[in-house]
Amino acid sequence: MRLNFILGEVLNGFRRNITMTIAMVLTTAITLGMLGGGLLVIQMANQSQKIFLDRVEMQFFINDAVTAKDPNCLEAPCTTLRGDLEAEQGVASVTFISQEQAFETAKQSWEKESPELADFIRKEAYQGALRVRMADPERFGAVLDKFSRAEGVDGVLDQRELVKRIFSVLDGARNAAFTIAAILAIAAILLIVNTVQIAAYTRRTEVSIMRLVGATRWYTQLPFLLEAVIAAVVGALLAIGGLFLAKLFFFDKALEELYGVNILARITSADVWFVSPWLVLSGIVLAGVTAYGTLRVYVRE
Repeated sequence: MRLNFILGEVLNGFRRNITMTIAMVLTTAITLGMLGGGLLVIQMANQSQKIFLDRVEMQFFINDAVTAKDPNCLEAPCTTLRGDLEAEQGVASVTFISQEQAFETAKQSWEKESPELADFIRKEAYQGALRVRMADPERFGAVLDKFSRAEGVDGVLDQRELVKRIFSVLDGARNAAFTIAAILAIAAILLIVNTVQIAAYTRRTEVSIMRLVGATRWYTQLPFLLEAVIAAVVGALLAIGGLFLAKLFFFDKALEELYGVNILARITSADVWFVSPWLVLSGIVLAGVTAYGTLRVYVRE
């Protein structure tokens, strides 16, 4: 197989269909860029979820009768509950919050945010509570379920619901990116099909002569396949460059405050490098399979 001839045919194909090639490169770049953005959001969500689960707490509120009788958690059932929680596997620490502490904390918060309402707060509206932090986030649900109906417990605060609501936003962004990428992938496939058909049609005479002198079908169709794959690789490289620019000028600036308080995991250059090979591979597979299928179906001679 003559490599120079194949490369020459590929370059001729680009030259003859320059506008279609540019459109295919740009469509592929946007498709892979959206796919890469979705993958980055998945990475950020997974890492951020770990940060939240490491911080998340649960609180067991002591009922009013026990709170009034034992305000400092010095008797059963409060001490029993505290001891059982401390002995539970996966629990890092258990802290008792008295009714007085809960009231003072709430009052300071109201004085800071809405001072006109702070005077209406009453101590009786608050309860003692046991605040639990987990060393093993995987045991969170088991501990919560086990002690939520223990003697003296009036209710629980499960911060996992807050975490779920926060991450539903990231899930929505990820799903939107993948949906747009899927729609653009269909457009890219149709564009590749048209480009390959047009390229094969404009060179039908050369291909027929080559077949007459004994060239195999694979040999005559390889340049068309390479044209689609090379255009897809260029599109993938543009998509990777776009992701680096998006990191610098969008993620780093728009999420700077959230990064600063360690609420969201930072998207790093390493994350972009991690998804880059997958984008190139996806582009090659998308273009290669589409071009091969087109040649098999539409170019039989």
